[in-house]
Amino acid sequence: MIVVTGAAGFVGSCLVKKLNEENFNDLILVDDFSNEHKNRNLEGKKFTGKVDRRQFFKWLDENHQLTQFIFHIGARTDTTEFNKKIFDELNVEYSKKVWQKCVEYGLPLVYASSAATYGGGEAGYDDDENRINQLKPLNPYGDSKNEFDKWALQQKEKPYFWAGLKFFNVYGPNEFHKGRMASVIFHGFNQVQKDGVIRLFKSHRPEYKDGWQLRDFIYVKDVTSVCFFLMNHRKNSGIYNLGTGKARSFYDLASSTFKAMDIECNIQFVDMPIDIRDKYQYFTEAKMEKLSAIGYKEPFYSLEDGVSDYVCNYLLPAKYY
Repeated sequence: MIVVTGAAGFVGSCLVKKLNEENFNDLILVDDFSNEHKNRNLEGKKFTGKVDRRQFFKWLDENHQLTQFIFHIGARTDTTEFNKKIFDELNVEYSKKVWQKCVEYGLPLVYASSAATYGGGEAGYDDDENRINQLKPLNPYGDSKNEFDKWALQQKEKPYFWAGLKFFNVYGPNEFHKGRMASVIFHGFNQVQKDGVIRLFKSHRPEYKDGWQLRDFIYVKDVTSVCFFLMNHRKNSGIYNLGTGKARSFYDLASSTFKAMDIECNIQFVDMPIDIRDKYQYFTEAKMEKLSAIGYKEPFYSLEDGVSDYVCNYLLPAKYY
């Protein structure tokens, strides 16, 4: 059996779909399953069972001999939440327990870290593990992910194979439930449907034009492909960036959304909310040489191709992946 935590969420449910596509159906899905809107992400997926995240460690104690791999994707991901206690509980302490169980039972582990660990990018976007102590995240979410990365590297006892993946700006299907935290494409698509316009944040830094803040946008299907590669690779443990290696502007993102919808581009700029203004990343770009060096050679979706697939095959027909 393969375990996926956060299985009802955005990336987790897409990973379940990828595993199904590769004929892996003996899956155990871990989440809290209390959000019916979110649970729709799992409709049509093949799996063996569901386990409430509060019962997962008891389940693993009883079923570890049948378990082959653990994908720990579940986390609290709200970058506008500033209650550190929530992140400590769900992103740090829970993840430590997953790690310790993988050590105890000899299980391989891939877990979700985040590019939010890089903060404002003062120390660059290099996944060299010697640099992790220099990173200064901008919010409690990024802090929690960085704290766990640092803790993992300090452990004398590690799973025989483990990888932490620093997800950059992931977009794609199965994010209907994410509200404010859904991708700019999702919000932009809905704005166009309603008002014929996409609203982007103004820049509050003089070196960036409005809409030309830059992010490394990665399509969720590329994220799941890398996860699947690592499940089969099972060597070269460590922390890896997971972006495309190419920063693109929010203006490009919005333009691609209009093109995919076959509607003339109409972009307006609005003030950035005060609560995130000084916690906002203006530039991210993953250094991707490390993942490539261990053998991952698949091309990543271009922004234009990823947005087109998302809009045409999922948003317009209102379908899940």
